[in-house]
Amino acid sequence: MSRRSFLAALAASAAGPVLANAPETSLRPVARGEDVWARTIPDLEEIIRDARLDGSFAFSVGNVETGEILEGRNGDEGLPPASVAKALSAAYALEFLGADHRFATRLLSTGEVDADGILQGDLILVGGGDPTLDTDALARLAGRLRDAGVNGVSGKLLIWGGALPEVTGIDPEQPDHVGYNPSVSGLNLNFNRVHFEWNRVGESYEVALDGRSGSRRPPVSMARMVVVSRRSPIYTYTDGGERDDWTVAKSALGNAGSRWLPVRRPALYTGEVFQAVAGSEGLRLKAPEMIEAMPETARELASIESQPLTDILRDMLKWSTNLTAEVVGCAASVERGIDIASLEDSAEAMNAWARDELGIDGLALKDHSGLGGDSRVEAEAMTRALIALRGRMELKPLLKPIPIRDEARQVLSSHPLDVHAKTGTLNFVSGLAGFIDCPDGTELAFAVFSGDLEHRATIPREDREGPPGARTYNTRAKKFQMELIKRWGALYGRTS
Repeated sequence: MSRRSFLAALAASAAGPVLANAPETSLRPVARGEDVWARTIPDLEEIIRDARLDGSFAFSVGNVETGEILEGRNGDEGLPPASVAKALSAAYALEFLGADHRFATRLLSTGEVDADGILQGDLILVGGGDPTLDTDALARLAGRLRDAGVNGVSGKLLIWGGALPEVTGIDPEQPDHVGYNPSVSGLNLNFNRVHFEWNRVGESYEVALDGRSGSRRPPVSMARMVVVSRRSPIYTYTDGGERDDWTVAKSALGNAGSRWLPVRRPALYTGEVFQAVAGSEGLRLKAPEMIEAMPETARELASIESQPLTDILRDMLKWSTNLTAEVVGCAASVERGIDIASLEDSAEAMNAWARDELGIDGLALKDHSGLGGDSRVEAEAMTRALIALRGRMELKPLLKPIPIRDEARQVLSSHPLDVHAKTGTLNFVSGLAGFIDCPDGTELAFAVFSGDLEHRATIPREDREGPPGARTYNTRAKKFQMELIKRWGALYGRTS
């Protein structure tokens, strides 16, 4: 017997029956930098059991190069995608608007500018759907009007926001006061939110509503806030005709604070703020008036443009801005020549595009942002859509990097998997879909959805901003997603 064989036999006899079955993971010391992740494949049933997710879940993962679906569970069950829908809306916008598309906001005139610089006619503020327009940009537009030689306007200030359908809120099932559920139109400002600020003065409060952005804070009158002595509800909203009427419970305010409230008349809001910033440029304008159609003979005096669509989409996917998703989705449908009257009309046009052009069934979106809980997406359909889009456009570089985390949700900075994906969160709903780059060069596409829809349906509308238990559910769902990603990287992207 050789010395090596003798030592091996001695070690086996000393260990006894403990080594009768080989351990699932190595017990030897691990050298620094060794790929522990690739030597330990998390057990799928343990991942599912440990997640302790009430309700339903579904997931799917596929190989981007071959198109093969590698693993899945409940892959044909439709669940709310939440903001994962924005990845599809971004692709839809890229397809029909193009990566270099810029949204223009213009000033038109119905008359001529005389020798004194006075516009003898009406000035028309025309929206082109820019979802990123802010007060500072409107001030630049007013400055360009001055640069064009306009010192005054004899006629009216007219406002047109008809480039896109106008809706008063993305999801009618959301509480009235949440800023992430704004209105949508062809003329949007500050993500269609107004800034509400309050300060206690003795036994009462001073309140202010303004259309602030980076350097300007023009007050607005198209929204009004009244402090009321009550305990609940905290906020109420009433359509005041030409004004958004709000009340707030005095007991909820404390000494001072602020928050963003949604605007329900975005084009009128933009017009009022433009009147204010134009005044700061020395241009006195009449109060804005809405029009449904533009005069055929109007000519352009000044304009500003947004950043390229790729920049807008990158920010949208990073910050998950609902207004941006709805605007770019609707703009893509309009560019196609499709007559849309609602967000649902445009979302259905996108569903049909996915069926007809990508060959993907299993998408039943009701809007472009995923804010509405009635949308449904199948995990396998989402995975196949991502695979199809990978060779069609540059969507992947726009998706947000997702760090790999351990079971305590701490970032593993040296982990070799590279993930770019879109997250999605609603009350008791969570989703994640995107791409995994493995160190051996394998590229995977995946989708994970979960939702406790029965419990979600019991939450009163006024409590949906942050109901009890939602944070705990979301934490569990994100851990579930992360453990699946680590499993797939180890199982399908191992180095040889």
